[in-house]
Amino acid sequence: MVIKILEMALPVLIMLGLGYFCKAKNVFDEKGLLGLKAFISNITLPVVLFNAFLCAEYNAKIVVLFVLIYVGYLLAIGTGLLLNKTGKSCSVFMPFLLASAEGGMLGYALYGLITGTQTGFAAVDLGQTVFAYTAFLALLKMTDGKKVTARNLLGNMFSNKCFWGMLLGIICGATGIGKLVLNSSVGGIVTSVISMIAAPTSAIVLLVVGYELNMKRELMKKVLITVVTRLAIMAVLLVAVSAIVTGIFGYDKELEVALMVLYSGTVYHSNVCRPRRRQRICFDDAFGQYCRHDYSVCVYLGILYYVGNIFIEKLREENDLLVAFMCRFSYISIRTSNLRGFR
Repeated sequence: MVIKILEMALPVLIMLGLGYFCKAKNVFDEKGLLGLKAFISNITLPVVLFNAFLCAEYNAKIVVLFVLIYVGYLLAIGTGLLLNKTGKSCSVFMPFLLASAEGGMLGYALYGLITGTQTGFAAVDLGQTVFAYTAFLALLKMTDGKKVTARNLLGNMFSNKCFWGMLLGIICGATGIGKLVLNSSVGGIVTSVISMIAAPTSAIVLLVVGYELNMKRELMKKVLITVVTRLAIMAVLLVAVSAIVTGIFGYDKELEVALMVLYSGTVYHSNVCRPRRRQRICFDDAFGQYCRHDYSVCVYLGILYYVGNIFIEKLREENDLLVAFMCRFSYISIRTSNLRGFR
């Protein structure tokens, strides 16, 4: 079992380590990092998103998930704004580190590594992506004293290639155009081209994430308070959303994994820490350091979840007695674990 776990977990840890090594040994500098991120955000990730939404199932479940996830993040950011008013916040911008998730740069990568496909994550990513481009960005600009207009918000969305990948994928998937093309004589060619372009995404994302890991002791108290607060809020949202969706549509293991990746993942920090120059919002160096450290801690937690999920899944496969115990206290329901003799 240990070998099987290492087969899945070690490549992730090695890519993160290589990213950190590249920074420590100056294998490439910040300009090189920006080049890698540009390659991901402008080419490979839009294709990943297009494919995920192209192959997604469009039904009542995805609508319910969209509403629940969007409203949930509104409640999360509202909780942070309430902490600001009570004076218990670490920063005026802390609420924006409590809501939204880094689905594109890490969520799809981890979900794909766990399940073998990235398509299932699209169902939960839609709500948080739209939230990030609308309420999140609007409230962030308002907090920084800037004017918010519908034109600016729409400009941010339609100038982002990842948004276009998602939008085109939704259009092709929801209208049935995608199925017609994929089931045609050229379907194999289309699939091969998409797979080739999307293939390096996970590895490059992990390399970039490893490069950006940054930890300083003097910032850890503030960061840990933020992370613990965020995890507490996300845990409540996870339980609530899972209970509602399961109650309506029944248990779906892959959806449960997607929700756990979403709610245990890193914050959507691109709009908070390093926006494009024309979108720059509030960024003194001290706050930038605070954001990046929060991001780093959340990445560690995300990786711990990834490794832990592999461990539990391998135990389930072996029908070990310990599985029944772990399933009892985890997101895996005993009634769905198909264990021999433990019903």
